[in-house]
Amino acid sequence: MIWLLLISVGLLAGTIGSLVGLGGGIIIVPSLLFLGSATDIMGDLTPQVAVGVSTVIMIFTGLASTLTYLKHKVVDYKAGLIFFAGSAPGGIIGAYVNKILNVDAFSLYFGLFMILMAIVLLVKDRLRPMVFKPGNGKIIKTYENKKGQASTYGYHPLVAISISFVVGISSGLFGIGGGSLMVPVMMLVFFFPPHVAVATSMFMVFLSSITNSITHISLGNVNWPYAFALIPGAWIGAKLGAYINTRLNSSALENMLKIVLIIIGIRLIYQGITG
Repeated sequence: MIWLLLISVGLLAGTIGSLVGLGGGIIIVPSLLFLGSATDIMGDLTPQVAVGVSTVIMIFTGLASTLTYLKHKVVDYKAGLIFFAGSAPGGIIGAYVNKILNVDAFSLYFGLFMILMAIVLLVKDRLRPMVFKPGNGKIIKTYENKKGQASTYGYHPLVAISISFVVGISSGLFGIGGGSLMVPVMMLVFFFPPHVAVATSMFMVFLSSITNSITHISLGNVNWPYAFALIPGAWIGAKLGAYINTRLNSSALENMLKIVLIIIGIRLIYQGITG
């Protein structure tokens, strides 16, 4: 029973994470916390273990989706490596900060973080009309979609590294892969086209999850049987999500995700306050 549940969680996390570039941890962590606290089938599961398992799973989610996006040439590798330069050390710091949090504090902070992400997604479209301004040392790129429509975007390396460092801390702390922050930032601040933002985010998730996982493994935060049960579903889901992304408008799924983030966020805040 528990293995079927974990495979299903992995499949859902991989699909949604790959489709909108969030990595999947935003589904895995609260799911594991819920199964550990509301049922008896998984015993006493700590937030640290939930995050540790999540970071390992996101290696496979990130790799599977990146391989699929490769075929459609929408991954900006240079940008991904620059963002990774900031997110990697941030992720290590976040993993160590996670070690000192108790269950109630973790639930409260994670709930607040998830609601913040929902708000960012809600206002994202309203902020899109900002005008892209080249120059000032920015790396400028042009992306042409299947319809022949060209989009120009760019970023200053130092600004990109600074922002991704903060994202990396969130990734290591909450086990979410950083995509839930990085995708809106890439679209709003650096004017990445949505498909490029999602694909590049998943490439960054793959890289940052490797460093985060090494830290969590060294801290003893990984339950390997649970991780191995989640991997097959996450791999298949990541492939499926990336496939859907290249063919469908993801706005409906994004709206569902906003609702899910708010509901889970409120629940975790309540759990953290009432303890």
